[in-house]
Parts: sequence; C-alpha cells; structure tokens
Amino acid sequence: MMKAKRLIIVAVGGQGNLLASRVLAEAALASGVPIRMSEIHGMAQRGGVVESALVFGDARSPIISDAEADVLVGFEPSETLRALNRCNPESVVITNLAPLPPFTVSIGKGVYPDIKQIQDLIRAKTRTLIAFDATKMAHAAGSARAVNMVLLGALIQTRILPVSVESVRSAIETKTARSFVPANLKAFELGFEAAKNLAAS
Repeated sequence: MMKAKRLIIVAVGGQGNLLASRVLAEAALASGVPIRMSEIHGMAQRGGVVESALVFGDARSPIISDAEADVLVGFEPSETLRALNRCNPESVVITNLAPLPPFTVSIGKGVYPDIKQIQDLIRAKTRTLIAFDATKMAHAAGSARAVNMVLLGALIQTRILPVSVESVRSAIETKTARSFVPANLKAFELGFEAAKNLAAS
C-alpha cells in the first residue's frame, strides 16, 4: 500500500494548469505510482478559475475534500488564498506572488487583497509556505507561459510527491510542444532552485 498524497492546483484560465497536471500524471505513471485526477473548470476561457485535484498512491476517489490536501499549488495569489480551506495545519502551500487581478478589480468593482496579507493568512494555517514571483522566472526562462513549469519545479523540490525529478523532466519533454521544451525545462530548473533556496533560508 502506498499512502496517498493529495495535491490541489488552482489557476486562472490560460495559465497552463491542465498541462502541469498532465505532466505530473505522466510522471506518476512512468514511476509506477497509481494516480487519480479530476478537473473543475470555471469560465476558463474568460480568465475563470481552473482547479485540478490529483491523488497519488492508493485512494478510491480523486475528490479532495476540505482540509485534505497535502499540497496546494497556486498559480495566482488570490486564488491560492481562496483554496486555503482545502489545507490543514500540516499542508505545504506553493504560490506564485504575481497577481492577475480579476475583471471586477479592473473595472473598480472589487479590491485585490494585499499580497503580504495573503502570505500571512496562509502561513497562519499551514506548515510551510513557498512563495515567490514565478511569472518573473518564467520570463527569465524565455517563455511568459512557463509559470506552470516554474511552480512544478518548486513542487517537485519539496519531495512530497512520490515522483522523481527525472520522470517529471521526461514528461515535460513528451507532453509539451517541442518548441517550448527548452524554455519549459529551464523554467522547471529555476522553480526547483527557488524552492531549494527558500527552504534553506
């Protein structure tokens, strides 16, 4: 029996959440790890929320209830905060700190939460928070769209999931468009290093 590890990924439509999920699923299969996956799409095509739930190991259901997630990965800080109810005091949270304010904020109908406050709220409820500007790192890797790979690198660095670095690298090579592979691998390495440095500090 392999103890199940539960992962929630939240993002805004267009951020590449589903590709990140598929890369992880492929890496799990290559590692001989049972994987169950479910996806919830908001209005993804209009920048709505997209959520993926992945359960690695022996589990009957891909559903992750409140307080059940071992890890939460957020591609956007306010969405990470919104999904915090899925975590418990032992959870690890990895989040991008670069905001993508929703339409309501841009037309003056809403207020975007303070980034420092978001981090304080997450830290108060979980064991570990790994937070950095993944968008900036994606640009440094050569692709603005590689935020997903940066966060994937940070996730794999935590060693929480039962998949190897090598299996994820090869899944990136097989699951992403060939022209994006070099930038995606670079983004993955940058995220991996960022999480390592944050853990050491």
